Amino acid sequence: MVVGIHRKTYAKVDLSAIKHNIVVEKKQLANKQNIFAVVKANAYGHGIIEVAKAAHEVGVAGYCVAIIDEALALRKAGLNELILVLGVNPFEYASLMAKNNISATVGDIDFLKKAQVVLSTEKQQLSVHLALDTGMGRIGFRTQKELREAADFIKQHSTEFNFEGIFTHFSTADSGEKVAVDYYEKQIAEFNELISCLEELPEYVHVANSAASIWHKECGGNTIRFGITMYGLNPSSDELSIPSEFKPAISLLSEVAAIKKIKKNDSVGYGKTYTAKEDEWIATIPIGYADGWLRKMQGFKILIADHFCEIVGRVCMDQIMVKVPWKMAVGTTVILIGKKGQKEIRVQDVADQVGTIHYEVTCLISERVPRIY
Repeated sequence: MVVGIHRKTYAKVDLSAIKHNIVVEKKQLANKQNIFAVVKANAYGHGIIEVAKAAHEVGVAGYCVAIIDEALALRKAGLNELILVLGVNPFEYASLMAKNNISATVGDIDFLKKAQVVLSTEKQQLSVHLALDTGMGRIGFRTQKELREAADFIKQHSTEFNFEGIFTHFSTADSGEKVAVDYYEKQIAEFNELISCLEELPEYVHVANSAASIWHKECGGNTIRFGITMYGLNPSSDELSIPSEFKPAISLLSEVAAIKKIKKNDSVGYGKTYTAKEDEWIATIPIGYADGWLRKMQGFKILIADHFCEIVGRVCMDQIMVKVPWKMAVGTTVILIGKKGQKEIRVQDVADQVGTIHYEVTCLISERVPRIY
């Protein structure tokens, strides 16, 4: 993907806000738990290497990523803390992960048995975190029998495996609705029941994500997987409140690339979905759905020269058209996400417009939009 360094559309990432949010989280933790900084998916669109280095500066126990390639990128960048790949992988990659000191998520005994042969041949040891499926229905052991078998196998093959961690993932910790709270309580009870069969727990027991660390401090464990709130965003969207100390870290900006006056009854954009009711000034902004600014953003208002201005006509692949109150100068700053004075466009506002969650909004900001730190 070519990064757009020759156009003034970019995401501005405030690394000081990310470091601040980690410090705030540490102060919130009652039992001084460890923090794993979750930097998967290019740090939720914020930039994996830069965010990981910022987290390193304020002290984290490790990082969580989704895929091996993300872990390898962190190692190449010189980060030496624990790195856990949250997704499961084929046993053929056991040697690669061991060689690079990357911790593997394990959710079935078959991986362990096949990986043991590989690791034994290569004379390597792999650190593993056992995933427990307590109700997410995604990956992990579901019964005490399965878990005991895996733990016993690891113990019997301690030359090839280091039992480093155990975890589960909550599916409803970000909601205050009774049905969601009840399900969260069911999951934590299931987790505690499962681990009760183990003679000894590993070094890292991590059950809390950002949501659980804020609203369910009683969930236990000695480590927090700190994800969306590290970026200053609310895990529950607007349903529940988070401490006001957390600061959003990302802004999305561009500029007016062209300006023209159209006449009453003139139309704008593909499909003739907007027709002017009077003579109007139309500004063209160089951002579109190929940048992650989706077609559903038609009708949304963005900030130009301290005015909320409506996107008119369909969002194009590379450009949008916006109705503005006067002939604005080419080069005028445009705020698509961010704040100026008392006026603000939140990531959540964008998510509400397209009917999704803010996680998806930041992850969709494409690679051709440069990140400025």
